[in-house]
Amino acid sequence: MFGDQMHNRLTKGHPVVSLADHGATAGTLRVNLTWQTPSADFRPGRDSLLPRWSKRTGRWEQRQGPAMVTVDLDLACMYELADGRRGVVQPLGDLCGDLHHPPYITLGDDNRFGAASGETLYINLDKADHFRRLLIFAYIYSGAPAFSRVHAAVSFHPPSGQRLVVELREQAQHARSCAVALIENRNGQLTMRREARYVYGYQADLDRLYGWGLQWSRGRKAAQ
Repeated sequence: MFGDQMHNRLTKGHPVVSLADHGATAGTLRVNLTWQTPSADFRPGRDSLLPRWSKRTGRWEQRQGPAMVTVDLDLACMYELADGRRGVVQPLGDLCGDLHHPPYITLGDDNRFGAASGETLYINLDKADHFRRLLIFAYIYSGAPAFSRVHAAVSFHPPSGQRLVVELREQAQHARSCAVALIENRNGQLTMRREARYVYGYQADLDRLYGWGLQWSRGRKAAQ
């Protein structure tokens, strides 16, 4: 996915980096989730999308073939600030955050159709001393059978220097959420550790895994 662009892939063997060493000391850190929309082969006899005229029956019939599947992945961030405040920035519930006021994190547009731009979080590095820890995570809102099936990846773009990439390629067939990376403030310096930890539930399950202590309730996105 990133073979022709300069980047640093975080792996099990190389999971931790200093963001300062990668040019992420000030400005805005852009975090981008991308994925590919797979095709699903129709079973014989099932309606497909391309009609053709049948001389045998004298009516329009449907061609068999692949159909595009709508896949909606969401990018989100649980945050804990230095003053103890905790919360989440995510598309669900329109919890879009704020770049210039607490939590100093904001979310771009909610991409529900797998556009090439993906989904993006913005983190204000000028306020790095206000962060205690940030958990970047992704979850499958609808459409995808597994992260690995849609070639999901999260890239971290510092204001200068090479991007950092975490690819979500593990074969976790029934996982609906994935903790991607944990950013922590260690003695005034931000470090990032690759997590790539998959869970079969959603935000509340990730919360318990990392001890965030938030209260969660069910929600759905408004129709577009």
